[in-house]
Amino acid sequence: METAEIRRRFLDHFEGNGHSVVPSASLISPDPSLLFTVAGMVPFIPYLTGQQTPPWQRATSVQKCIRTGDIEEVGKTTRHGTFFQMNGNFSFGDYFKEGAISYAWDLITKSHDDGGYGFGEDKIWVTVYHDDDEAAQLWKKVAGLPDERIQRRGLLDNYWHTGQPGPGGPCSEIYIDRGAEHGPDGGPVVDEDRFLEIWNLVFMQEQITDVKAKDDFTVVGDLPSKNIDTGMGLERVAYLLQGVDNMYEIDQVRPTLQRAADLSGRRYGADHTDDVRMRVVADHVRSSLMLIGDGVTPSNEGRGYVLRRLLRRSVRAMRLLGVEDTTIPELLPVAKDCMKAAYPELESDFDRISSVAFAEEEAFRRTLVTGTQIFDLAADEAKRAGEFALPGDTAFKLHDTYGFPIDLTLEMAAEQGLKVDEGHFRRLMTEQRERARADAKAKKTGGADTSAYRQLRDAGPTPFTGYEELETESRVRGLLLDGMAVPGASEGETLEVVLDRTPFYAESGGQDSDAGVITGDGFELEVLDVQRPVKGLIVHQVRVLKGEVISGQDVHAKVDREWRVGACQAHSGTHIVHAALRQVLGPQALQSGSYNKPGYLRLDFAWGQALGAQTRSEVEEVANLAVRRDHAVSATYMPLERAREVGALALFGETYDEEVRVVEMGGAWSRELCGGTHVAHSSQVGLITLTGESSVGAGSRRVEAFVGIEGFRHLAKERTLVSQLADLLKVQPDQLPERVERLVAQVRDAEKELAKARSSELGAQAAELAASARDVYGVSFVSHTAPDGTAADELRSLALDVRGRLGAERPVVVAVAGAGESGRPSVVVAVNEPGREWGVKAGALVRVAAQTLGGGGGGKDDVAQGGGTDASKIGDALTQVEHSIGQAVTG
Repeated sequence: METAEIRRRFLDHFEGNGHSVVPSASLISPDPSLLFTVAGMVPFIPYLTGQQTPPWQRATSVQKCIRTGDIEEVGKTTRHGTFFQMNGNFSFGDYFKEGAISYAWDLITKSHDDGGYGFGEDKIWVTVYHDDDEAAQLWKKVAGLPDERIQRRGLLDNYWHTGQPGPGGPCSEIYIDRGAEHGPDGGPVVDEDRFLEIWNLVFMQEQITDVKAKDDFTVVGDLPSKNIDTGMGLERVAYLLQGVDNMYEIDQVRPTLQRAADLSGRRYGADHTDDVRMRVVADHVRSSLMLIGDGVTPSNEGRGYVLRRLLRRSVRAMRLLGVEDTTIPELLPVAKDCMKAAYPELESDFDRISSVAFAEEEAFRRTLVTGTQIFDLAADEAKRAGEFALPGDTAFKLHDTYGFPIDLTLEMAAEQGLKVDEGHFRRLMTEQRERARADAKAKKTGGADTSAYRQLRDAGPTPFTGYEELETESRVRGLLLDGMAVPGASEGETLEVVLDRTPFYAESGGQDSDAGVITGDGFELEVLDVQRPVKGLIVHQVRVLKGEVISGQDVHAKVDREWRVGACQAHSGTHIVHAALRQVLGPQALQSGSYNKPGYLRLDFAWGQALGAQTRSEVEEVANLAVRRDHAVSATYMPLERAREVGALALFGETYDEEVRVVEMGGAWSRELCGGTHVAHSSQVGLITLTGESSVGAGSRRVEAFVGIEGFRHLAKERTLVSQLADLLKVQPDQLPERVERLVAQVRDAEKELAKARSSELGAQAAELAASARDVYGVSFVSHTAPDGTAADELRSLALDVRGRLGAERPVVVAVAGAGESGRPSVVVAVNEPGREWGVKAGALVRVAAQTLGGGGGGKDDVAQGGGTDASKIGDALTQVEHSIGQAVTG
């Protein structure tokens, strides 16, 4: 049974039992405490916790998920994958344990002809939470399961939560006995390879917090209603019903694995190590495809780092399989063809997806070259020092700075006969993770304890009136200080205020929050920031300028009018620039992120190369023509599906309600889902001046612009600068390019003449130095301290010239050193072939000299270069080189 058919049967089964079919949410989690959607229930968390009223009592979905906690296990086991699909059915205060068990049993045991999966009843085992007698009795009642096939387990196995504060509950898991050839008998408590879990029925009924581990948390109370949340692993069911050994061999994955095998010329199934690498490739390429499809781009933090790691692990695995050429262009289209039946958007968006993935592979290939050079130097140094292991900090630097996976470093070290100090490396990695966790905890708004916000939200959402007005009468619903409710606050204090209604826009959709004041009887509050820590609740961070504010007081909330005008100009300008980019570059130039505030905007978009000056000028012209045409700007609410039908663009990774706001400029010219504030006509945006364009990761670019009066001020500054230069050079402004070009040419000619003179001077100096060579243990040795300001490349040229003049009849060593313009010393050593045959190596001599200078260096045996920090030690460094020649020659 194909995976797509398993998926269809699941949805049909539950739709036929009164469940609404809900499309998969994005892989980018709507929960700010989670990087990714890690389970089918994540999009439903607001309904499970009672924050929002669900639009249905029963729902079913097939949710895209990403989990990376077990990434090192991918390919080694039958069931670990980074991307997977979770079939789920949900009840929000409707049916509970008996309903969940009945629906599950019916689907898995029903024959193929009747629309089920046809698993034999005698092959089915279940587990329940250790004290859940009710679930155990229901399995007997509904399914007739004997006691021996109902096993009880503790928190670690049979209690489910996301790993963050939120909903949780005991669960009952369904297992299929794969047969004696897969392991010992005795049920899942004995062997979870033979007894494979396919479905987890979670009885979601508790609110938890203080989560330290899967089995270490605090239950703070019951949820508002008893809910059902189930998760069936689509890939696991697929490999059972398709008669294959693991998830990498199902119809949605195996073709990519086979393509990796074909490219490598190796046969899948012939060697366990190769098999693991092919599975890694198949899994990671598919996962990368799905992540990029949902708007993630490679970067060095957060979701982007996970994607980068997956792509680079894929490239590395292919390299270990013997493939040195680019491979993602061969593998990604195969993965797309496997997945497009379930996710047709992958086909239509493949140009963008592939450009991001291909660019990342090219970047990593360049990284491999640089990192390999660093590794080679470190390995040579370790062996010369008599060490048998590469230092852990070197391995960490390769990983952190150059993107080298640790197992690639281990492999290369083994080839050199070295180990790696993995203990030190792991400690450094742990320290980095702890710093990252602390940083993330400091930044995130949703992962901390939000109970105080939720209590305020329980009283109802905060109506936003700012689309229609900039001032409103309201009342203080609550005051919070450091996340705790307080009765009041006095002058000088900074705290958070929740109002009954507000005209202040909360930061979202790339638009910065409003500024303004909140006033009341005897007090004034300056609004510093506005956020939505939980959905539906608007929270104002304020500073008490005077008086004392008390919860329950009536207030007047007033947005700074100039600030809002500037914000509207910038946000509408962002839409205009986005539309202009798509008009000039094509529809694949989709926005992937933005930020705007009064007078300024930046926009990230999918594009694989820098924009030339002419292209930037064209985008700017198209944007300002749209401003001049005075397009009407309108905002309309409509169902999400209707918005998609009319072509409204959605920002990747954003989560939208079933009812959405569509902002149009000039009709279809710009049509986007957006909750921000906007001008009424495009002419009100004013001037749009592009000021910069840069890369923000593989396959992603960023443009920046000033808007309105700030755009005018930027051009005014440039006009003043042009005027000053024209006066200085005594030409008309339109003659500046020609005059500057002529000056640059003159400077270059002068530099060439200076270089020639310098070369002649060095040549004469080289002849004198060659004549001054001294015999050191049979080696012709020249040492020289160059004048201050001599560049390192000049030192190198001089050393090579002197070496050449001394010929190849006897061993020659030339060592020259000097302090450059910065005052930092450099040293170059050159050794001819007879010298190398005598055991004298330039790299070893340079390291001795550089250490004396307080630095380091290295290179090849014939010529090497180093540097340091203490120029006063140059004479000592050259003396050390001479001593080392004697040690090398005499042994």
